[in-house]
Amino acid sequence: MTGALRSKQFRRYAISDVISGFGVGMSTIGANWYLMDQTGSLGAVGFMLTLNVLAGFAVSPLAGILTDRFHRKRIIQFANWGRALLIAALAAAFLATGYHTWYLYAFTIVNGIGWTVYMSASRSLIQELLPEKELINGNSIIEISLQVGMFTAGAASGIFYKYAGFEWILLLNAAAFLVSSLFLAKVRYTPLAIENKGESFAANFRDGLRYLKERPSVFALGVVSIIPVVAVMIFNVVLPGYVSGPVGGDSVVFGLSDMFYGIGGLLSGFLAAPLARKLSLSAAVPLFFLLGAGVLFAWAFSASVGLLFAGSAVLGLSNSSLRIMINTRLMELVSKTYMGRAMSVWIAISLLLQCISATGLGFALDRFSPGVGFAGIGALMLAGLGLYALLNLPSRTKSGAATLEQ
Repeated sequence: MTGALRSKQFRRYAISDVISGFGVGMSTIGANWYLMDQTGSLGAVGFMLTLNVLAGFAVSPLAGILTDRFHRKRIIQFANWGRALLIAALAAAFLATGYHTWYLYAFTIVNGIGWTVYMSASRSLIQELLPEKELINGNSIIEISLQVGMFTAGAASGIFYKYAGFEWILLLNAAAFLVSSLFLAKVRYTPLAIENKGESFAANFRDGLRYLKERPSVFALGVVSIIPVVAVMIFNVVLPGYVSGPVGGDSVVFGLSDMFYGIGGLLSGFLAAPLARKLSLSAAVPLFFLLGAGVLFAWAFSASVGLLFAGSAVLGLSNSSLRIMINTRLMELVSKTYMGRAMSVWIAISLLLQCISATGLGFALDRFSPGVGFAGIGALMLAGLGLYALLNLPSRTKSGAATLEQ
């Protein structure tokens, strides 16, 4: 990874990313536990996630177009500043008037919009900061930075929630976005030349859809890439009930489980690239899908603190490794001028899947064991493995559908 780290601009971007990830991680984990603590309902947690994904889904086409029509660093800056101001205002409202469920719903809408815009622009910016040969190392570093932010956030959130309260978690989140923006402001690079400036937003988006329609194997690989993301978002709906119910833990155990997930994700930053080179993508991707599914099915049928922490680390390793490997391949395959719109399509599909599953699963878990939820997520991971296997069938090579590793 030393090649990517030699770039001062990329290092600044990575620091900005880890600080931003810390803020998002603290507030997301804290909000899930806070809502369950106040209502006792996993259905309410699932509905909150649904609002999050609906907000992201609604803005995803616009996010992709903005990413491909404007400078990506500026878009990230606007997303960070906007989230910081709105989340600080919500923290002040909590402190002034106490708990109101709709405050949490407003927070999750802001979070969904901001995260969608940020992800579309930030992952596209990596293409501009690094040469193609360094993309897998750059993605590994970004995964390390993200997970460092997230796993420290997991531990800090549980402790902060217990001794300070959710309001102060929100204020820390807002501060993290501001500090992240300061580091990002120091990134200097030559922005990508913007094409089709005169086209309408609708024409721009249709052009992006046409680009993916002409490349069905790339589109399908993008769908595979979102399976681990959907899985972990649904996992966040199931986890509070698993910790408070079968495991018998509190907010600290909940936060530590998220920390162990981050530790696994951190390890993936060091292991994914060497494994992809040693085993090849077609062998490494199925391996990590199977690892993730195995952990989820183990949780479905048993419960203990030890299994929770160990399994969280393995799930973090598998999901993060899948993101590193598949996202790198997508960055190699997708033109820089279309990356924002392509990302927005995949993000929209991801959010739609989360929306369909989260609310129904949340309310179902109010009646059934959290193990049912984990079994469902395990089945989703196996479905991702099946789609990836179809993309790599030797018999489809002649049609161009199996050219993903060429």
